[in-house]
Amino acid sequence: MHVGPRAFDWSLRSCGLNGHVTFRPLEPELAERLSARTAAGTVWRCLRCGTYVPGPPLGTGPARDAPLVLRGRALRDAFILRLLAVERFIRGVLLLALAYGIHRFNGSRDSLQKVFDEYLPTLRPLADKLGIDLQSAGPVRLIDKALHTGHGTLTLVSFGVLAYGGLQLLEGVGLWLIKRWGEYVAVIGTSAFVPLEVYELLERVTWLRLAAFAVNIAAVVYLVWSKRLFGLRGGHAAFEAERHGESLLEVERAALTAPSGTRPTA
Repeated sequence: MHVGPRAFDWSLRSCGLNGHVTFRPLEPELAERLSARTAAGTVWRCLRCGTYVPGPPLGTGPARDAPLVLRGRALRDAFILRLLAVERFIRGVLLLALAYGIHRFNGSRDSLQKVFDEYLPTLRPLADKLGIDLQSAGPVRLIDKALHTGHGTLTLVSFGVLAYGGLQLLEGVGLWLIKRWGEYVAVIGTSAFVPLEVYELLERVTWLRLAAFAVNIAAVVYLVWSKRLFGLRGGHAAFEAERHGESLLEVERAALTAPSGTRPTA
């Protein structure tokens, strides 16, 4: 038995986690295509995985009011978006913590210097084992430079880090909720910092910088291409048409008007 990416059924996985989604259209012919009669009673097809589910449908109404349920590839895309969202959430929280730390110790430069001097050596052995050059890490370099600037500059730095952290959290929320505006914010926000990442790579190449750069570039390309952003591949209209075209309800509706022998497959 072949088990791999091609054999993995995202629809069944989602139904296993969240339950089936059944719906009875008020249109008789369409309702007949989505149901079957068994010895145990009428069963209804799940709009996500296509499995016949016993019991009454979860919803009913005109077909146009049926929920648009993500299926197959759309569920895979949603999973990837939420992985990106988690990464953005983690990065955003760390940046907010850094902004708070800079602000908290802005009035006491000696205290900040003391914390920096005490904790950096403590973390260095662990970082060395992980292959991370802690001294050249972005946040560490930022703090080190901030210690040698005036209070006004340090305040501006804390606001800048705070804004960047807020942007990361905004991207995370949009991606987690699978909102189109979140995809645009993620692409624009990530692309805006690509020149800085290129500059850092030209300054010094480390595996951490290289990996972060590769992930960000891959995320931008994936979002723009798969979500048809900025008018690419037909833009939003083509994206919505693709989503509706994968709907089981739309497939069965098309089957009612399709010529004999050309029934669409769900």
